[in-house]
Amino acid sequence: MTCALDVEETAAELGRYRRRAERLVVGGGVTVALAVGLGALGASGPVLTVLALGIVAMGAGAGSLVLARRMRRTLGAGVWSAHPAVAVGQSRYATSVVLRSPGGAETWPLTVIATRERYELLRPGPDGVLWWCGDPRAGGVLAAPGGGPLIWAKPMRGARVRRRIVAHAEAEGLMRRAAPKQPQGPVDVTEHITVDGLPVRLDGLPRAAGPAYADLAAHARRQAAPQGKALRPEADVRRVAWWRVRGLRRVAGVPRVLIALAFCAAVGAAALTGPPKGDVPMLYGIGLLVLGALAHSCHRMLVAGGPTARLMARAASAAPPTPRRYVLLYDPHGGGPVLVLFPVHGGPYVQPEGLLPLIPPGPPKRPRRGLPARPVGTAWLHGLRDFAPGGRTPFVVPWIDGRPLWPAEPYRKSDGGPEFTALLERLAPPLETRVP
Repeated sequence: MTCALDVEETAAELGRYRRRAERLVVGGGVTVALAVGLGALGASGPVLTVLALGIVAMGAGAGSLVLARRMRRTLGAGVWSAHPAVAVGQSRYATSVVLRSPGGAETWPLTVIATRERYELLRPGPDGVLWWCGDPRAGGVLAAPGGGPLIWAKPMRGARVRRRIVAHAEAEGLMRRAAPKQPQGPVDVTEHITVDGLPVRLDGLPRAAGPAYADLAAHARRQAAPQGKALRPEADVRRVAWWRVRGLRRVAGVPRVLIALAFCAAVGAAALTGPPKGDVPMLYGIGLLVLGALAHSCHRMLVAGGPTARLMARAASAAPPTPRRYVLLYDPHGGGPVLVLFPVHGGPYVQPEGLLPLIPPGPPKRPRRGLPARPVGTAWLHGLRDFAPGGRTPFVVPWIDGRPLWPAEPYRKSDGGPEFTALLERLAPPLETRVP
């Protein structure tokens, strides 16, 4: 691969980023046209608000298009490199990240040019790794391991601020972390073992198909962090209907329906109070949008969410359960928890049997609350005996510490192929092997 754009995920993510920017420009233009139309009809109150929204959307889209072109030039001229990373900062519109240089002697404090919501897609967690392409003195592109999502970052200004941010990152252990394996470029590291006191090269010898239990468990322990206060227990799915279980109501989409109903009630109350004539067109427009959102939420709950919740409830109640060792990792694409599952009996070098992405059980501000307190342990899988491609249930529900964790996707069984291995290496980026 001659440049970062040769990575398939990077090229696809850059295309998605550009399309989102174009939709913002088009949507902003339509909104400005709507404001002009409302002004022509004599509407007074909402015109300026709608016009401002349109202008803001067009400006954001145009800025994103400029960043997309800058990203394309940078990604086409350089290659990806992997760096230990620490996130610093609480601002909503400017978050900082500190990378450690490949040699391990320097730190690169960078300012992220993205909203906090977008940056959360690749925020490095404990023992985090980010990919970088660019010049730390001029700016470049950050990505989660694998090559996407993409955000632009520039060097941080102000010597005093840089020292403070770097000190915070060093206190988090940035300089003590192992060096991650580089995703592009020549491999200049030779592996050795010692046999009868003599070093033996491993070049050309067969290697494991991917990360083993020992590698993933060590990464999970480095990522582990206190979960905070325990969540309020939810109803036992084995004894009550699914709609009485808090987690399954979220899966079904019941909260979205209730929120849409609340907005409908608010709009209806505003209409009954007799609004000024100038606000009537805007109120009708908002009412149509809210009704559309309610209809969409109800449709999703009836067609997709409700049946999925019922399948999960049936899987969670299936017997007998199957014990498996688990390793709890976090996907760098969004930070979602993932259980990597292994046979109960096996040594440190046994390969994974499958993996299961989970729905974060905690609230939006603390999504990891309610996850297992231990990064490794034993999970009891309900529904695994019923699982088969095209079978009667596509879901497997793990029970850990006496309560279920709801899956975000169907159980994915390992096939030993390169795609599954690449997914494991994204969850736990491999480290450079150093010569003893």
